[in-house]
Amino acid sequence: MSQNMIEIQNLSKSFGEHQVLEDIHLKIKENEIVAIIGPSGTGKSTFLRMLNFLDEPTTGKMTVGDVTIDAENYSKKDVQQLRLQTSMVFQNYNLFKNMTALQNVMESLVTVRNVPEDEAKEIAIEQLEKVGLAERQDAYPSQLSGGQQQRVGIARALAVNPKVLLFDEPTSALDPMLVSEVLQTIKHLVETDNITMLLVTHEISFAKDIASRVLFMNEGRIAEDGTPDEILNHPEDETLQQFLNINQYN
Repeated sequence: MSQNMIEIQNLSKSFGEHQVLEDIHLKIKENEIVAIIGPSGTGKSTFLRMLNFLDEPTTGKMTVGDVTIDAENYSKKDVQQLRLQTSMVFQNYNLFKNMTALQNVMESLVTVRNVPEDEAKEIAIEQLEKVGLAERQDAYPSQLSGGQQQRVGIARALAVNPKVLLFDEPTSALDPMLVSEVLQTIKHLVETDNITMLLVTHEISFAKDIASRVLFMNEGRIAEDGTPDEILNHPEDETLQQFLNINQYN
């Protein structure tokens, strides 16, 4: 039986007087593929960023892998250890424009993980092959399409061998013609890699295709949590029904 990879208790986040997330409780098992859907402004991306401590929670505890952080009592070392468990793929690629695809994938291996350069290069080439971009390893971001840049971002995230891979709307910045290549890359990872994955997405049909579990977030809370069939084909929550209708999911 799979053990829990992520455990979250009483997690909340406020920006000043504005409460973005309220009292989140969640357990995610090892190797689960969890799609997170919901209207804009309901805290989906903030929740994902807190798992990597890019946004600091206001209250609550979270465990990722073998690292636990209490939002009200933690050290810089705790944050560093947490970030070694996870890796994020961002909406807007976040590639270094003055570095090649290969150098972008190598960067965190060398500077954060202290991997020797030769070894980092081998790992980077292997991950670029996995996302179908080995032949573009010497290209700069400006020489790559949006879809190719996002695939470099995926290779970079994979290179550090995370226990949990976080995708924050990975296709939202792409031209519709380029969306499918990124979705196919993610699907291939699901089929070939044993990794726990959380994916914030507006691609509802894709979520149904790859996810083992779907969370529907609304007004800073997890409003519904279940299998893709339960959440997407038999929604009970009225707001979820409206959301799926608006997003033209049948």
